[in-house]
Amino acid sequence: MATFDGSEDLGGAEFADVNLRGARFVRSSLSGVVMRGVDIEGADIDAPWLLEDGGTLFVNGVNVAPLVNAELNRRFPGREMRHAEGPGELREAWERLQEAWSAAAGRVAGMPPGSEDAAVDGEWSFAQTLRHLVMATDKWLRGAVLGVAQPYHPIGEPNIEYETDGLDMSVFQATKPSYREVLEVRAGHVELVQGFLANATLEDLQQPHPAPDNPRFTVTTLDCLHVILHEEWEHLRFATRDLDAIEAKAAPSRQ
Repeated sequence: MATFDGSEDLGGAEFADVNLRGARFVRSSLSGVVMRGVDIEGADIDAPWLLEDGGTLFVNGVNVAPLVNAELNRRFPGREMRHAEGPGELREAWERLQEAWSAAAGRVAGMPPGSEDAAVDGEWSFAQTLRHLVMATDKWLRGAVLGVAQPYHPIGEPNIEYETDGLDMSVFQATKPSYREVLEVRAGHVELVQGFLANATLEDLQQPHPAPDNPRFTVTTLDCLHVILHEEWEHLRFATRDLDAIEAKAAPSRQ
């Protein structure tokens, strides 16, 4: 199977009468791609940023992005509050979000032992996902908003494809922590956000901070909280998708 990586620029290329059945595109830009007379039966697209910036995705002349967004809000009640603006709305948004995560954790608890460490198609396991959310809270709240000099907990899991620039990777734990430890640290970080929101004012939300990814730019406290909410909801979606796959794979063995 042919493999194309970042060293090859295929922008503007034309593919005609080409068989791309089963092809996999990972961390690739397909923006502006035009497909005509194509068979996309069974295609699976995951483009989380499309739904955050008002993007468009046309299928047979219909912009399906708003339809997808509405369906995700239906499947994940409370997701529609991820752009909350005021302190009260943010507190409610966080409460609804953590109710959804508690349900997901309860689901894992009822699955066969080891399900929390099962990975699907090379994606993060449930435990790794929680570790990443620890890292996201550290980055955007403890670091960016609270100004903690070394904000990262050792069990945090950065996305090595996107988030390692400027990070001292030695602060992260080399060995895999137990799931119990992950749950304990995660619970502490959830409480940290909850405690911050309990006392946040409108003025606090508009305070500027150096952007953690590029200190030349500034972000507000509200910007940082929106990033955390986005990370939480998107990774809940990923985790739910993978738990569905794990259960579906195990189902035949129970019959």
